[in-house]
Amino acid sequence: MYLDPFHASQGSTITITPEQGSQFAKQISDDFNPLHNPDSKRFCVPGDLLFALVLARYGLAKNMAFKYTGMVGKGVVLNFPETQASEFCIADTNEKPYLEVSRDGDISHNMTLIEAFSRAYVAFSGHSFPHILVPLMQQENVMINPDKPMVIYESMAFNFENLSAERPSLELTNSSLNVSGKRGLVRMEFDICESGQRVGSGYKTMVLSGLREFDQAQLDNLIQLYEQTKSNYRI
Repeated sequence: MYLDPFHASQGSTITITPEQGSQFAKQISDDFNPLHNPDSKRFCVPGDLLFALVLARYGLAKNMAFKYTGMVGKGVVLNFPETQASEFCIADTNEKPYLEVSRDGDISHNMTLIEAFSRAYVAFSGHSFPHILVPLMQQENVMINPDKPMVIYESMAFNFENLSAERPSLELTNSSLNVSGKRGLVRMEFDICESGQRVGSGYKTMVLSGLREFDQAQLDNLIQLYEQTKSNYRI
């Protein structure tokens, strides 16, 4: 399975090292959020990796929703419970919750479909910055702190019309940023497509914290640093 290099499992428990989380973010999601750097003091496991692991272990349901309730840091041992329930939680061995999952409808365990959709989603999700977030921040005249950029995954949900797709892709249909003080909520809506035909839809939300007045020069520097980090990684 393509997720094998990015975690270790033993029974119902899963551990993800900072190096594994960082490699997943960069190699699979093309996401260079500094929060996923293994040497970051605020390191957290990519939410998209948790999402992918849930699909791989529990299957792909026609309707699913994910709510992130905590950031998985270094050394956390996660429990993936054996369950057939429509609602369950991924928590650590101290019962601290990190991800709430709900599902409804038919469930596919076709790993070809699960991997194809998982890869399509995390690639779409990983390109939030700068492609989607920068135009939204410009529009609302705000920006994240360039010294300590905080962009946190909050939730995502999707629904399929059926589970007969083989190579689904995602297309952005709408995006918005709702600002309240120094906090912003981003919502990205997408269609799930197969051979150019819509077969489902979904959305993702993220929280931006430490917002300040928009400054083009500072944002340009942040984008340049982000792209340089990406370029250096690929050398």
